[in-house]
Amino acid sequence: MSISLLPPGGSRPKRADAVRNHQRLIAAAQEVLAEHGPAGITMDGLAERTGLGKGTVVRAFGSRAGIFRDLLGTDELAFQERVMRGEPPLGPGTGPVERLIAYGRARYAHLVDHLQVMRETLEPGSEVPASGVQFTQIHIRMLLAQAHIGVEDLDNLAVQLTLALEGPLLLALHAPPPATARNVGLFEDSWQTLIERVCTRPASES
Repeated sequence: MSISLLPPGGSRPKRADAVRNHQRLIAAAQEVLAEHGPAGITMDGLAERTGLGKGTVVRAFGSRAGIFRDLLGTDELAFQERVMRGEPPLGPGTGPVERLIAYGRARYAHLVDHLQVMRETLEPGSEVPASGVQFTQIHIRMLLAQAHIGVEDLDNLAVQLTLALEGPLLLALHAPPPATARNVGLFEDSWQTLIERVCTRPASES
């Protein structure tokens, strides 16, 4: 069983010139993000950096928050590519339980790395971004089936594990963690413990 990469946003422009312009703008936005952080990204700044008109930038993204949504989507597809075609244990080539553990660890790290970008996608009245949640749910469901853990309702179990993996980090967008909060490494260890417990069948069922 395999799954396709799931684009987290809307469809990309169809015209070849619009696609090229969008790629140029995304590349420029990634450079600015690396150099100056989210605060350095503006519509006017991207227009100046790429030599494109302000109207082109507006058509590509709609708003400043749209720039960050597309940045998030671009990185999300790159993450999914690593999961589906990368090296094991995240990618194919090892057992389903090992892949589940590796997926949770990699996903936590990916989300934490993108918290600032996620915050910048928020506009008045908009929802907390959840790019990749559908992919996570499908991927977890697939690996649970491959692990033969003796649970009939894998669909709801996959939903619960997806919430355990994605939910806390999305909620963290609304309130910074306290100074005493544990680092992400311990969250990753807890994910491994959870998966090992879920996937270990009682001796009577082995």
